[in-house]
Amino acid sequence: MEYMNALRHRRSIYALGKKEVLARPRVEELVREAVTHTPSAFNSQSSRTVLLFGEESDKLWSLVGEALKPLVPPESFGKTLEKLQGFAKGYGTILFFEDQSVVEGLQGRFPLYAEKFPLWSAQSNGMLEFAVWTALESEGLGASLQHYNPVIDEAVRKAWNLPDTWKLYAQMPFGSVEAPAGEKEFLPLADRIRVF
Repeated sequence: MEYMNALRHRRSIYALGKKEVLARPRVEELVREAVTHTPSAFNSQSSRTVLLFGEESDKLWSLVGEALKPLVPPESFGKTLEKLQGFAKGYGTILFFEDQSVVEGLQGRFPLYAEKFPLWSAQSNGMLEFAVWTALESEGLGASLQHYNPVIDEAVRKAWNLPDTWKLYAQMPFGSVEAPAGEKEFLPLADRIRVF
């Protein structure tokens, strides 16, 4: 029931703060546990993460702003910048990657499934993102999932000296919950589940 409660309460939280609800070592431990125990096709373990705290997290959202400025119309950029500054108000950010050298290695070793490995890799990354998000929620932290890739990929790789084979999938700003998520509507389960 603890897991199902965490599942029910996990929401996209945009009003984040820097209050230390959880010490950094505990956040790192949660991410390590999720990375270790999230399943992957052929036990490939291709997911990679980068944890950014404090100024390093702020740096990411500044890089995102720089990358978006030439792409967003000037009259809309103020709202974009406000959103990014909201993410920077959090305690940290987790970056999620997939190591393409692992994916390509599996494609070479198992040609029958070659076209499936990128999909399976993405599925595993999605499971990891969800596992981390739910773990953070269960410990009292709020988070949301963002996707500014591929626009920021090269800048991120350079800023933190990451391998060229790491493909960025998502960014998860997290922190203290400064305002709850709004109400959520659900489609009828009869339209979403069939039991035979």
